Amino acid sequence: MKPLTLRNIAHNVRMHESNVSRATAGKYLATQSSIFLFRYFFDSPIHSILGGNAHSAKAVRYRIKCLIEQELLDTVMSDNRIAPTLRYEGVDIARRTIAKYREAMRIPSSIRRRRLKKINYECLTCLNRYRQLC
Repeated sequence: MKPLTLRNIAHNVRMHESNVSRATAGKYLATQSSIFLFRYFFDSPIHSILGGNAHSAKAVRYRIKCLIEQELLDTVMSDNRIAPTLRYEGVDIARRTIAKYREAMRIPSSIRRRRLKKINYECLTCLNRYRQLC
């Protein structure tokens, strides 16, 4: 997904970025399913390693969320392990940015996720043993 920025729109309509910002401030777009603030559609770009098209910050957040959702108990990924994975996919992103996005999405740290997965696994194991006894 290519990011839509105020700068791109300002360049295309030959106006200053601040004018575009003021024109879109407080405006909404109504669709059949929802109402969106115009600001929702503007995103910050994250540069590509190969110098190609920039990546949308929303798309990168979604990719981080997908990587974390695919984790198993023994393969919980830290921010340090997520960064090279995204770099391999062409996203130039720092570990600290991944931590910032993860915290904004209210996803716990790798240590906390590992503990939660272990607790869930132990609870399921106990529940299965209990079912076998009954």
